[in-house]
Amino acid sequence: MQDNKFIIYQVFTRLFGNNTVHCRQNGSKAENGCGQMADFTPKALQEIKQLGATHIWYTGIIEHATQTDYSDYGISLDHPAVVKGKAGSPYAIKDYYDVDPDLATSVPDRMKEFDKLVKRTHRAGLKMIIDFVPNHVARQYKSDNCPKGVRDLGADDDTHLAFSPQNNFYYIPDTPLQGNIDLQLGADKPYVEFPAKATGNDRFNAWPNSNDWYETVKLNYGIDYVGGGSWHFSPIPDTWKKMRDILLFWAAKGIDGFRCDMAEMVPCAFWGWAIPQVKEQYPDLIFIAEVYNPGEYRNYLFNGKFDYLYDKVGLYDTLRAVTCGNESATAITRCWQNLEGISRHMLNFLENHDEQRLASQYFAGNGERGKPALIVSACLNTSPFMLYFGQELGEPGMDSEGFSGIDGRTTIFDYWTVDSIRRWRNGGKFNGRLMTAEEKNLRAFYSKLLNLCTTEKALSTGEFFDLMYVNHSNLNFNEHRHYAFMRKADDELLVIVANFDGQKANLHVQIPQHAFDHWNIPVSESCTAVDLLTGNEETVTLSPTAPLRTQVEGCNGKILKIKLK
Repeated sequence: MQDNKFIIYQVFTRLFGNNTVHCRQNGSKAENGCGQMADFTPKALQEIKQLGATHIWYTGIIEHATQTDYSDYGISLDHPAVVKGKAGSPYAIKDYYDVDPDLATSVPDRMKEFDKLVKRTHRAGLKMIIDFVPNHVARQYKSDNCPKGVRDLGADDDTHLAFSPQNNFYYIPDTPLQGNIDLQLGADKPYVEFPAKATGNDRFNAWPNSNDWYETVKLNYGIDYVGGGSWHFSPIPDTWKKMRDILLFWAAKGIDGFRCDMAEMVPCAFWGWAIPQVKEQYPDLIFIAEVYNPGEYRNYLFNGKFDYLYDKVGLYDTLRAVTCGNESATAITRCWQNLEGISRHMLNFLENHDEQRLASQYFAGNGERGKPALIVSACLNTSPFMLYFGQELGEPGMDSEGFSGIDGRTTIFDYWTVDSIRRWRNGGKFNGRLMTAEEKNLRAFYSKLLNLCTTEKALSTGEFFDLMYVNHSNLNFNEHRHYAFMRKADDELLVIVANFDGQKANLHVQIPQHAFDHWNIPVSESCTAVDLLTGNEETVTLSPTAPLRTQVEGCNGKILKIKLK
């Protein structure tokens, strides 16, 4: 775990460098093009670093099932009936020991290209995170690149048993996969699986439907779900050993961390066993868990040994509701209160590949309206903050790409281009010539804020004080549409206000006596405050008996820095 706050730039690797202007819905790779690892040039990585990123999460690196034919390179074909989209889901892993061939300039050299990407990333001053997908694999999983002596998943399974602690998969004995899906989709012959395996989203029968993760099969970590949920962790299940070794394989490549997909669908005991073994060899690696059950947070942190967890059902859901006018800003206070003692272990975000774009019609409607939520999410605590590529440009994600229809998300299943990213890149020139004025302004705002998060000590490591409890009856402060808090380090105080309303507000922010006593803040009837977001100075009162007065534009905020000595 890192001591200082850091910023993760999540990027969908396949889409980042695609220069195709007009893509065809459901188009193939040949028709629509595909970005590659080589598109992350030193210039591109420097631009990402200058935005304020300290880490980059390359999403979709490990080889996954696809409808693209790579059989000329010794990679077996996937049946289209069990592949979502032409490109396929990056979470239907086909070979844990290989790089996705889509991402390579030269397919036979794909692992060498990955090694070069690691080096370029580090030379740019960025740390590198990749996915680890432990819960499920592609239905036709087959490793053709595993190290010598490694037995493939399922190779030694007793397929006559629905469950065995030493099996890698769960089976429905003597039953073919049938499913409520078209098993012949786009092929001459139907897909055949016998006996059927359990589906990745804990479907333990032979009938997955289109709403299931039907393209995946569930991995067996020693829990007999059908037989009552009993645990069989001694002796250590074979799957545990195989997955630990996969983590060690990628750690040896020099990466800096793993984002662990659906970590809570894997028993916490596995993580508590595996992560310390990996960290014994690679102590600086960070592990980030996708966990959505608040009741399990402390379990996965303290027993599972994760460094960070997604703060999705807390801060993300709350800020989304406040932004959309469906929740009071007072609810933000409950978020940090519910995380007492573990807040610095939570990963804050407003976008990722699973969620609808902030600027989509399903969320804020445009990037400007997301500014107050961004200020709160990035500045509330010392937690890391993550943004999704294109978020800083107001990418709306409103394309109908193919398997992924118009849903406010950027596709992870199709070959496509991200319009805002393509124009920002401008063929690798990054000269801004194809960007709109609105995109340039929004990106400048993100860059200013995110760099402040790592350079301002009060934001990076400082203490927090919520101001909402003393402003609930304030006539010049709407507790439902305004949020105010403070951060402090040494002799520097930050008063941060966010205006979720579309109208400009003249705010009178009360600061309680307790804050002055707790932080030994000197009272001043007139002191200079600098808004770190704009550089503008203003004169404010710093007193428990008189409010701090400031004007905040609609859908915006201020970070007022006050020197106390």
